[in-house]
Amino acid sequence: MGALCAGHSRDTLDRFSDRCLHVSPCLSDPARRSTCCLRITLVMLHLIYLGVLFVFDKDLIHKTKEEPWYTTVYLILFAATLVQYFITSGSSPGYVVDAMRAVNEADASRNRASITSKQPASSKNGDVVIAIDRNQVGNNLQGRGTIAWTKLVMDMYPSGTSLRGVTCSNCNVVQPPRAKHCHDCDKCVLQFDHHCVWLGTCIGQGNHCAFWWYICGETALSLWTGTLYIQFLKSDISKPWWLYAIMILLLATLFFCLIFLLLLLLFHSYLILTNQTTYELVRRRRIQYLRNIPERVYPFSRGACRNLYEFCCARRSKYRMEPLPTGQELEDKLRPYTCSDVLSCRCCC
Repeated sequence: MGALCAGHSRDTLDRFSDRCLHVSPCLSDPARRSTCCLRITLVMLHLIYLGVLFVFDKDLIHKTKEEPWYTTVYLILFAATLVQYFITSGSSPGYVVDAMRAVNEADASRNRASITSKQPASSKNGDVVIAIDRNQVGNNLQGRGTIAWTKLVMDMYPSGTSLRGVTCSNCNVVQPPRAKHCHDCDKCVLQFDHHCVWLGTCIGQGNHCAFWWYICGETALSLWTGTLYIQFLKSDISKPWWLYAIMILLLATLFFCLIFLLLLLLFHSYLILTNQTTYELVRRRRIQYLRNIPERVYPFSRGACRNLYEFCCARRSKYRMEPLPTGQELEDKLRPYTCSDVLSCRCCC
């Protein structure tokens, strides 16, 4: 009887799992399932911290009635932070294969227009008829697409660079400078920074700006929430001991998260101002084209102001690739700053 009930329960659970996978096919992937659980956990943590305040803090409720703008601004920041989290986690970091496809399509369009214009035309009843062998054109364009991407990328490296040395052994694509293969995403990422477990995606050229704004919003929200918790604990209203214990535990956890967020925000602000990535900073001696460059030289930096402008405002191209600096450019960057350089804003230009 017990075995029969166990078998029936197992069949019911299997049918329920099949229905869940049918409704959400992404749950069949363990990596996506783990990412989904992390996202739910993060949202629940936000709701717990918010809910505890509005359930137990009577001063905050009273202040909301007298000054509704204060609570409104806090709730707007709370909602904006969660929205920015989902925007960042759902955005593409800029995959090399997508950039290669875009370059190949643009080159194929130019070649198609060029081949069409060179075809002999015949006139019949005043109409111009152009004869095109589509199979031959398609085969020519397919071969030229890969060549176009390879030539574009190899022009960014110094002459004499081996093609095999810059080809990814996993994706089998030619990597431009600053790109790296992510083993979690199983794709090469432009300007790879790191793979964020909480976001479930890589941070790269395409979403680094969104990631920085998310950290900024999360830091401000944590700071404001911590202030509200401290005000609640300092109030003179008598409270049960278990409520004090819960609030102190939540506040201690929030404090450690706030320290981490502040350090992360400062670290990525430094990376932005110097035009670096986390991977380039941590693994500098293992990256071939950075190995022989002195530590205090930032090869891709164009000055703090210009770096900041290009990071925030000058996203003209979805896939922007930077060539390696020349020897003369590295010598200029190696030259120490003088008083005249500071007055002329050399460090910003």
